[in-house]
Amino acid sequence: MYALSLLDKSPIPPGENAVTALSNTVNFAKRAEELGYRRFWVAEHHGGTELASSAPEVLISWILANTSRIRVGSGGVMLQHYSPYKVAEVFNLLSSLAPGRVDLGIGKTPGGLPKATAALQAYRSVKPDFAEQLAQLMAFLDSAIAGQSDEAPAFAGPKPPITADRFLLGASPDSARLAAVNGWNFVFAGHLNGDPETLRVSVETFRNESGGKSAILALAAYASENAAHAAAQIAELKVFKVFLDNGQSVSLGRREQAEEFARQAGAKEYRIEERKPSVLHGTPESIHDELARLSNRHGIEEFILEPPAVSADERLASIELLARKPLIAAA
Repeated sequence: MYALSLLDKSPIPPGENAVTALSNTVNFAKRAEELGYRRFWVAEHHGGTELASSAPEVLISWILANTSRIRVGSGGVMLQHYSPYKVAEVFNLLSSLAPGRVDLGIGKTPGGLPKATAALQAYRSVKPDFAEQLAQLMAFLDSAIAGQSDEAPAFAGPKPPITADRFLLGASPDSARLAAVNGWNFVFAGHLNGDPETLRVSVETFRNESGGKSAILALAAYASENAAHAAAQIAELKVFKVFLDNGQSVSLGRREQAEEFARQAGAKEYRIEERKPSVLHGTPESIHDELARLSNRHGIEEFILEPPAVSADERLASIELLARKPLIAAA
């Protein structure tokens, strides 16, 4: 038995603009609510021209206003760029606007090109420690729940009637451990790291150190009535992984983006590998067979699925097909 949720990156269709992309995202959220998906998350990306969601908290507020039941959240806020106090304020405000419907997902990747990262962190002298930022964020969230006092950190109001649920996004045992010791839910980013052994160790680490809690698994998935059609659609997709001379590596959607990342990072030498993205695809039945296998093997009770950057109509059809079975199982 497992539940299904969705993650959307608001891809901008060829020849269209951000208005279309964001309208598609809102329409997906509304349809996801009708179909019975558990939650709908939006991503955070900076400095590119292919994804429209640069400020998930703004998009979350609009989706909350256009839906009535589904949980809505960030997948995730890139905490290294921001003041933990401000993040706490934002999500306490969202939780006051829509009590019981807000998820706060936190990640630690830059989520953009080097120039965008530098601009976001222009007033920082040193890169913050993620674990310290997470601890500060928790203190501000908890102080808002407890109310203002002389002993508590600065009050990050408003005080919500129901605080946002907390999720740490990661793809390693270290991230799983950090989530567990701080009492956060853990989402393994399988759509970014498809290594089966890393998944196994990360999920087991979280379960063992959280007292038996189940991790959530995020995957890219595309369903079609015709398996050959699904395979043909996915065959068009590519990922370009750039390896810099400082040891950093990043995956991007176009070769030009990978080259631009290296240029902005000031790399004297780099190499780019063209790869196929890891996308679970096929008929809805075959996809659910694989989800059931992963659920049974790893004790996964919820999957967050990201439709790949095919057309908006194809992505919508995919989430409708996948909703045939699982939402009965989820109930």
